[in-house]
Amino acid sequence: ERKPDVVMIAGDIYDKSTPSAEAVEVFDDFLTSLARLSDGPEVMIVSGNHDSQERLAFGSRLFSKNRIHIAGGAPGRERPDIQKIICKDTEGEVNFYLLPFLRPSFVREIEGMEQVKTYEEALRAVIKRADPDYAKRNVLICHQFFTWHGNSPERSDSETVSVGGQDNIDVSAVEAFDYVAAGHIHGPQSAGRPHVRYCGSPLKYSVSEAGQEKAVLEVTLGKKGEVSLEKLPLVPLREVRKICGTLAELTSEETLAAANPKDYVSAVLTDEEGRYEPGKLLAKCYPNLLEWRVENSRTRHELSEYSAAAGEKSPMELFSDFYEQMQGTGMNEKQRALMEKILDAAGGEKT
Repeated sequence: ERKPDVVMIAGDIYDKSTPSAEAVEVFDDFLTSLARLSDGPEVMIVSGNHDSQERLAFGSRLFSKNRIHIAGGAPGRERPDIQKIICKDTEGEVNFYLLPFLRPSFVREIEGMEQVKTYEEALRAVIKRADPDYAKRNVLICHQFFTWHGNSPERSDSETVSVGGQDNIDVSAVEAFDYVAAGHIHGPQSAGRPHVRYCGSPLKYSVSEAGQEKAVLEVTLGKKGEVSLEKLPLVPLREVRKICGTLAELTSEETLAAANPKDYVSAVLTDEEGRYEPGKLLAKCYPNLLEWRVENSRTRHELSEYSAAAGEKSPMELFSDFYEQMQGTGMNEKQRALMEKILDAAGGEKT
């Protein structure tokens, strides 16, 4: 219906480096359907941190003959430059730069970039090497974590968090592009600049994404400096919802009629008195129930007591409790010695 000139997919095609056969088939069907369109778009794809760069790049030179451009491998020793594709419209040329998920270790293999240490240094170095002509219109398709003035994008529970923010890149590194199509973050949002956007994931992958409105972003480039955006909503077969109330309220005919009971539901029960097998009754009313828990004055009191007790324990004691809870047994002497060494290196037990 929209007939775009270009379709941009900014990484994390799959959720792991060895995707299921079904996932590969779904993606293959999608690309095939685009390639069969006689007036179809140029499709530009970069790999994300969850993808196997080598697997995604397989056959990419053959695909390019069918207007499907896949940048699987990030700049490194074998391919030091960002892949660049030039398209034309009535206003002239548009330069598309395809940059897969980039790590400093990749860039250090490029001659002259051996001193690169951080993610931001790596990104700035490969963009500088590409030497974009900013007098022309330029679009960057990438998969990184951008921050601005100490602010970060809103994350979801199902996203990987980098320890210490080591993958943070200040948005100023890419703000000179006319548009930045960024992948990596599940929630649709801008990254400190209106033209640097995370389109978000097409579906909700965790309960924390329940309130998000998923969409495809349609980007229109006019003359140099003219960029407009339109959100094209994606409506799933089943929503992800959070519901809260007593068992009687959540299973009432009125509540069930208010929304699709076959949605993926996370339920919080507020009953002060115990109920017999509430999970079974909830699952009967909500066949795609994801989880349920109780939140009342008793559970809040227990949580408060637990937090107070935890505050009196050392990091080693807390980790020991956690390990035993997860493994069903305590740490042995070797494991304890290793953990003490780690805590000491982190600044001592009181850190």
